[in-house]
Amino acid sequence: MRLPLLLLCLTLGACTATPEPAATAAGPAPEKEQNTEMRDAIQAPIEKAKKVEDQVLDGADKESKDIEAAGG
Repeated sequence: MRLPLLLLCLTLGACTATPEPAATAAGPAPEKEQNTEMRDAIQAPIEKAKKVEDQVLDGADKESKDIEAAGG
């Protein structure tokens, strides 16, 4: 009685265990490659601000030096 029950449990356990599907080249692209339009739209002003930041800091330094030179 125990042997058939044991075999039944082992068989059911083996049938329910399924391996994870293998990734295929035809599958969907990873998320980091999708929806780049939104990411680019968000990143564009940030990149522009980073480029301008050095100019603004240089201008502030020049203005401070001009004020110091004028006796302020």
